[in-house]
Amino acid sequence: MFDSPFMSLPGISPQEYAYLQSATTGFSEQQLRAFLMIYSSKRRNPDDMILYCILGFFVFGLSRFLVGQIGMGILYFFTAGLCFIGTIIDLINHKSLAFEYNQKMVFESLQMVKMGNL
Repeated sequence: MFDSPFMSLPGISPQEYAYLQSATTGFSEQQLRAFLMIYSSKRRNPDDMILYCILGFFVFGLSRFLVGQIGMGILYFFTAGLCFIGTIIDLINHKSLAFEYNQKMVFESLQMVKMGNL
């Protein structure tokens, strides 16, 4: 586990580690490096998400915009984070917000690696 290239990702959780391991099963060393390079540039660190959620009290919807939920970001922006309740919930659930976004980025990164090998 400690020799895995996924351990170089800052703030990686055991859940994300297991997901990455299963998603990249059967990859060659070169494919794994390409995947890791693409994924690490798209990934959101859960530790950084808590900062974005705190900043969401001043810039409403920031955390939602950063995870690609543009509609929710606009809603938060015009409703002051749903009267701060949505922002507080995002602050509590910052790890799940990051993990859901990272799951989408794993899929996109896998597609890019597979297209590069055609």
